Amino acid sequence: METVGFWFFFLASVLGPCSSREVKVPAGPLFRVEGTSISIPCNVSRYEGPALQNFEWFMYRPDSPANSISIVSTKDPNFSYALFADRVKSGEIYIHRVSGDSVELRIKRLRQEDAGVFECYTPTTDANYYGSYSDKVNLQVIPDSLQVSAKSVHKGRLSAAPPLQLTLTEGRELHLSCSALSESLQHTHLSVSFGVTAPDAPVGRQTLQEIISVQRDFSVIPASTQVYSQRFQKGEVRVEKSDSSAYKMIIARALPQDAGTYHCTAAQWIQDPDGSWQKITEKRSVLAQVTVQTIESQLKVSSRPRELHVRSGETLEVFCNVSTVVPPPPDVLFSVDWLVISLQDSREQLVAAISTDGVVSLGENYAGADVGMRHISLEKLGPHPGSFRLRIHSAQPGDVGAYSCRVKAFVSYPGQELQVVASKISQPVTVTMLTQDVGLQVNMWLASPTLHSGDTALLLCNVSIDTTQSVHLEVNWWVELSEDEPEEKDGRLLVSVNREGVSELGIHVSDKELSVDKVEHQCYRLRKFNIQAADEGNYHCSVTAWIQYPDRSWYKATSAISNSIIVYPYAHAKDLLLIPLVGGVASALFVGITILSTVTCCYMRRLRSRKR
Repeated sequence: METVGFWFFFLASVLGPCSSREVKVPAGPLFRVEGTSISIPCNVSRYEGPALQNFEWFMYRPDSPANSISIVSTKDPNFSYALFADRVKSGEIYIHRVSGDSVELRIKRLRQEDAGVFECYTPTTDANYYGSYSDKVNLQVIPDSLQVSAKSVHKGRLSAAPPLQLTLTEGRELHLSCSALSESLQHTHLSVSFGVTAPDAPVGRQTLQEIISVQRDFSVIPASTQVYSQRFQKGEVRVEKSDSSAYKMIIARALPQDAGTYHCTAAQWIQDPDGSWQKITEKRSVLAQVTVQTIESQLKVSSRPRELHVRSGETLEVFCNVSTVVPPPPDVLFSVDWLVISLQDSREQLVAAISTDGVVSLGENYAGADVGMRHISLEKLGPHPGSFRLRIHSAQPGDVGAYSCRVKAFVSYPGQELQVVASKISQPVTVTMLTQDVGLQVNMWLASPTLHSGDTALLLCNVSIDTTQSVHLEVNWWVELSEDEPEEKDGRLLVSVNREGVSELGIHVSDKELSVDKVEHQCYRLRKFNIQAADEGNYHCSVTAWIQYPDRSWYKATSAISNSIIVYPYAHAKDLLLIPLVGGVASALFVGITILSTVTCCYMRRLRSRKR
């Protein structure tokens, strides 16, 4: 029996403490910076009694480590000694309850005299007095040695001057430097971040937009916003560290939305004995107030001369001047389009364009089979952005109109195509020309006014021209058949002879049906063979006068349409006699068959009656 009592006493002494009260605070020492806040957690476990436990905090100063100083209690409002009474009363020091058995001692602003040992004590609610009822942690209050300020780009020294007023053009690089250092005797790490607030916005955590930061482990990460994370991935935003305390943020190509007040925020971190990192202080400094001037506001476009009078066949020359208030960044490129509003049809059309890489292209109305390859040049003169000269050699009457140049500015961003950032158009240059009119008249007739089926129709198209210029004619023959749909206003094209004298048949027309030739100086003949009733219709010819210029381009001077001629093929006389002959034979045959059938019917009827 004594043996059983011994083992019972032994187990009680061993197992009892395992289920007894335990109070825990963080392992120390804790290093915190003077003037900053601190929260020291304390929790109790393995206790008996109510779930809501009370806590009392004491302090032991280094010069009197045996004497406890009451700070604050969860159950006694008069618990504080005079040393802490005013701070507790003002709310600078208080207990924040996390749960029934967990609290935090919070000090909003540490003082140098707060250095010492802090004890968390829990009054017992247990039936038996077992375990630990308090725990202690050593708090060291260190001086604030963190320095953050803008670094002068020119002198490389810390500047106490007002924030830098920085103005730059869209597309240029933005460089902002920040100096952050700490002279703490403890091993600490620094983190540095760059941020911006919108122009004229108050500075605060709610308005400050972080851009990029260097973490305490020296890793560089962009802000979580999509805009800056994408620009970081493309290399547009980065941070460089030039020495132990200097950090430089670079935005490769500034955008208009990059305007604002830029800040540098540095934080000092220390690792507690439990391995966790704590931010012990943080400071912010204004770097610069940045204004970004858009290319649009800087771009100026003008053209000259205001008016230009040229003669037909001379060279037309106009200039487009492109400039900016300040020299543009090297990555800003320009394209130039010369446009004209023609006096003939009042439509705007492209004459020529030069791209950002210097490639020149002509408008669709200035290159093609009809007009030929015109000699038009567009070239850049002078330094960037420079002047652009448009030359139209051998100017034509169709070139008369109002000329304007449209300039587009592009910025090339890393990993992206060119983006248009500005577009402006100049005042027009009015181009006039003294031209010589080309008089054109067209008359058409039939060589033989009477035609019969199977005959050859001879259609003559006579052209009269009043001009001293060398003119080439294009002739087309058309027909409006009686069977054609009303929508076909111009009729069907039979055959055409181009300005170089080459003939071409229309659709569904073969060379066995017709031929064309030139019988006199300005007289063209169409022969239509073996005409039939299906060829009946209205025939006319149309003529276009073309003028060729020294650069071998063609100009359509004027067009004219002839009168209409009715082509009606009559039937021959023998064909007309055949009609009554056929009709008479058919009638006689009908009467004979009728008589024969009647006689046969009567004869058969009489024969049947005799047999009866």
